Amino acid sequence: MKVKSKFLMATAALALMAAPALAQEKLKIGMTFQELNNPYFVSMQEALKEAAASIGADVVVTDAGHDVAKQISDVEDMLQQKIDILLLNPTDSAGIEAAVHAAKAAGVIVVAVDANANGPVDTFVGSKNRDAGYMSCKHLGEAIGGKGEVAILDGIPVVPILQRVEGCKAALAEFKDIKLVDTQNGRQDRSVALGVVENMIQSHPNLVGIFSVNDGGAMGALSAIQGSGKDIKLTSVDGAPEAVKAIADGTPFIETTAQFPRDQVRVGLAMALAQKWGARVVPKEVPIDVMVVDSKNAGEFSW
Repeated sequence: MKVKSKFLMATAALALMAAPALAQEKLKIGMTFQELNNPYFVSMQEALKEAAASIGADVVVTDAGHDVAKQISDVEDMLQQKIDILLLNPTDSAGIEAAVHAAKAAGVIVVAVDANANGPVDTFVGSKNRDAGYMSCKHLGEAIGGKGEVAILDGIPVVPILQRVEGCKAALAEFKDIKLVDTQNGRQDRSVALGVVENMIQSHPNLVGIFSVNDGGAMGALSAIQGSGKDIKLTSVDGAPEAVKAIADGTPFIETTAQFPRDQVRVGLAMALAQKWGARVVPKEVPIDVMVVDSKNAGEFSW
């Protein structure tokens, strides 16, 4: 699988770089997350700390709580702490640009992870989000027999979410008898999504399918679907443990296109270290493959 080959390459790169790290001044790595109230980003944080420990680096982690002003302030604080590498998971790709410029002016390597940022980012490592949306909605279209009314549970308008919606619409367009009747913003939040999907179901009594841009929102959508008692199929993107369990348990949640958050941050750190230690050519973008998780493989899948 391509994902695993990328992971092995990143692991090898870290192992090779660990030796020169021992002879250099101890590195300090900063990572700012758009949120940490999400198992996806929690698993990414865990992988970062493990990888940093393996090379003897210190780590500073902050949670922006989807507040770009706080995220900018967090980056400024990290720069005061003399970080060498900034791993940036932006809550607002455009809004964070000033912080990217500040980091580069301070001589810091900047790698965007999961979502890209405006400004002079050295490398972006993220999932193939358009593919994820396409694969999930292709699965949904086939599951509902290629016909009927469907809706999209949208999210915060950052590039990965926009790409997932774009991919979903491209897949749905391949089914001439499927009609997209509603798109509403659940803000990738379980409680918000619950109310949004309840309204969707009331407004569209013939709804047979819903695509959610992330698993957090999908879990709220699942509660709404189950409460309605209707046969509405649900698909999503992420591969979160509770989503995978819901799929394995045979609920209306039938598929999630999984990302690999641990691999993203490991590869991101490897790219940053390569630049820190003088690699002449480092890719500007490293796309990480995604994978369909459904009833056939949900019992075996985990991040």
